[in-house]
Amino acid sequence: MTMPDNQHPLTILIAADTYPPHVNGAAQFGYRLAKGMTGRGHDVHVLACRADKGPSFSEFRSEATVHRIHSHAVPTHEYFRVTFPWQIKKEIGLLFDRIQPDVVHIQSHYMIGEHVLYEAVKRGIRVIATNHFMPENLNPFLPFPQWFKNIIGRISWKDMGKVMGQADVVTTPTPLAAKAMHEHAFLRKVLPLSNGIDAAAYELGPDESLEPHASPTALFVGRLAEEKHVDVLIDAVAKTPKDLNINLEIVGGGEVRAALEAQVARLGLQDRVTFLGLASDDELRQAYLAADVFCMPGTAELQSLVTLEAMSASTPVLLAEAMALPHLVRDGENGYLFTPNDSDDLAAKLVRVLGLPADERAAMGKSSRGMVESHSMKRTLQTFEDLYRGASYDDLVI
Repeated sequence: MTMPDNQHPLTILIAADTYPPHVNGAAQFGYRLAKGMTGRGHDVHVLACRADKGPSFSEFRSEATVHRIHSHAVPTHEYFRVTFPWQIKKEIGLLFDRIQPDVVHIQSHYMIGEHVLYEAVKRGIRVIATNHFMPENLNPFLPFPQWFKNIIGRISWKDMGKVMGQADVVTTPTPLAAKAMHEHAFLRKVLPLSNGIDAAAYELGPDESLEPHASPTALFVGRLAEEKHVDVLIDAVAKTPKDLNINLEIVGGGEVRAALEAQVARLGLQDRVTFLGLASDDELRQAYLAADVFCMPGTAELQSLVTLEAMSASTPVLLAEAMALPHLVRDGENGYLFTPNDSDDLAAKLVRVLGLPADERAAMGKSSRGMVESHSMKRTLQTFEDLYRGASYDDLVI
């Protein structure tokens, strides 16, 4: 359902519990959503945690007016911040008074998202709720035994249903995530809607050339966190034949970087594994374009924007057969799936892809590029705008 082009611009409030400078898929989606809606002529506001100590403030950024609310550090995470209801409820109400949003789009059922939704419902304002998280994503940061984490997970699913069940429309990036929300949060209607990707931004320009790596090179991009299992990828590189000289580039930062660096040193891979740290958009694009294969060993991916970015750059992929990643692989066509946490299987798949003739690997990359067409950012933005203007789940699901 596409709304008429001549409808008036909307005032949109995006509530994001994680937002840049945070580095993760949900934060990047919030930024791209804000940027895209501003580009379509809307007045966009983002409410997010302040990234450091201090009072709340507003900043005028190119993608939106971003309202940073005071927050508190979490001892088990390097950058995640929390807010307390008794500190933010009044500020949320004052923000609604000031900007008078036509629609609210929450990005999670936690903290800011939850209380923005309550304020919107109280005022009769339309609410769209998007879920980017699975309760299991929190496990590495909870210093409790597994049985207690399981209890927290069940409570989190229940809270998700209680909060998001009050929204006008609920979305999530993949059909797999929608199915999990139906089964565990008892949300009857959840619209699978891709986070979207501007695939053309990752194509090699007509006058652009790229110097290939001297040795076959695999690439990982993402937060260096426990659930990404980058250690499995490093072990796999160590198990490949030395004469192939397979290299690995790792883009990103996070809480397990020191442990990964120690692992590389222990395995004697310092000359083959490079930690590039946080990269600019242009540096990241260059890394995708130069890579011979992209690897994602994570087991908690709801969609994996970085994999879509790599595919947009016509790169073959090796992905763990877990969560939503299998939806991004046609085995043997644009890459391969491997058994999660199995470095032997991943090593064999690395050798298989990187041992292919250049033209066959290029054909795999071309297949990757073709597969991302269904994840068009333009389509995602149009669908969200339709939802903002009143489209329902039934309007969009055939």
